[in-house]
Amino acid sequence: MRFAEPMFLWGLFSLPLLALLFWYSYHRRKKLAERFVSLSMLPKVATSLSPWRRLIKSTLLLFAVAFLFVALARPQWGMVMEHVERKGLDLVLLQDISLSMLAEDVKPSRLVRSKHEISAFLENLSGDRVGLVAFSGEAKVMVPLTLDYGTVQTMLSELNPGWLMPGTNLENAIRAGMRMFKNSGAASKYSVMILMSDGEELEASAVAAAREAAEMGIKIYTIGIGSLDGVPIPVPSRNGDVLYKKDRQGNIVTTHLEERTLQDIANATGAAYFHASPSEFQLQKVLEEIASLEKKEHSSDMAEGYKDRYQIFLAIAALLFLAEAVVSERGRKRKLLNGRFS
Repeated sequence: MRFAEPMFLWGLFSLPLLALLFWYSYHRRKKLAERFVSLSMLPKVATSLSPWRRLIKSTLLLFAVAFLFVALARPQWGMVMEHVERKGLDLVLLQDISLSMLAEDVKPSRLVRSKHEISAFLENLSGDRVGLVAFSGEAKVMVPLTLDYGTVQTMLSELNPGWLMPGTNLENAIRAGMRMFKNSGAASKYSVMILMSDGEELEASAVAAAREAAEMGIKIYTIGIGSLDGVPIPVPSRNGDVLYKKDRQGNIVTTHLEERTLQDIANATGAAYFHASPSEFQLQKVLEEIASLEKKEHSSDMAEGYKDRYQIFLAIAALLFLAEAVVSERGRKRKLLNGRFS
């Protein structure tokens, strides 16, 4: 036996507290009665009240609550074949990991914030296949299209600048995404790319690649990360000092968001461009945009799953609640004969 919602089993730990409450209530009522009637006369005055019946009612209630918590935990046993259909889009995330993504105009840095937002974005997906491409001067497929979001999350956390060719080549990233769609046999009208970058491209060929993607029916949503004003690029140092990237003349190199290219890429595919400000990253808006797009059926097959058995425990809990309500605290009344109890 397994439980689909095991957190409800924690409710069973409240039963001893409930039993203690019943015990306290019984003794408090008894003490209140003793204030008005002596202990020796109490059984004669309250002849109809039965401590045993009260104990039975309390026990029934405790067991009813216990079975209710077990039912809420959804016990399952036995296997059942279910027809499973998965519908969604094919999404390829293109993440810029060039050195300029270390800039801190978006806290804690452009890259760290981007990875955090993508992670939250993945948690809101359901049924969409996701692929991941990392790029700087070159592009590398990190995860092919998959429904395993955990794998995407793991690879995403490993992305850092420095292990790909330096620079920023948006065209390579777009073409890597196009190849991923072709290799997976994805239908073009269900294909979407989400490009996250500061847009500082060294080659002016990304828009041409975007037009080719549009001919395949692919939409490319772009998110520009960073401020429009120039900011320095921190460079990791061995001793922990804060250093900044410099040119050959020793001047500090600055980086700023280049929106024009990112806007042109999105427009070429009939998608939209969003600017990720320090307070709002915009991935949620992309999610709202793609939610309205037509979804395709990724798979339709029979899957083996566990059968719910909570109905049994719920029925037992209902019967116990009913029994508790039927049982009275009062026993048979003793007849009063000749002014005496008999």
